[in-house]
Amino acid sequence: MTTARRDAVRRVLIGSDGFRSAQDIYADMRADGAKIGLTTVYRALQALSDSGEIDVLRTDDGEAVYRACRTDEHHHHLVCRTCGRTVEVEGPAVERWAESIGAEHGFTDVTHTVEVFGTCPTCAE
Repeated sequence: MTTARRDAVRRVLIGSDGFRSAQDIYADMRADGAKIGLTTVYRALQALSDSGEIDVLRTDDGEAVYRACRTDEHHHHLVCRTCGRTVEVEGPAVERWAESIGAEHGFTDVTHTVEVFGTCPTCAE
């Protein structure tokens, strides 16, 4: 895949608030006149995810949604179930627990993903 197409997908995510589905990204790009296929959007998202440039989250119904990372550091997300507002959070206790549980079972090179869901203050009003 060309870097130009991957950069175009990255730009859409940088200009977006919150997480977006591949279909939403594709629709926006097509509406703006981009000559890109949905498969290419998926490939770009996978490449961006693999390189750590974007965050990927699974919704309650199992759909993958994406957004541009705000930090290069390992982090987790606190996500509003209602509006999708997302806050990047650190979880030192989670980091220690993941390493500990891996070591307890003889695992090395342990990684993890933690997403926390709730209702943001605005939606709770």
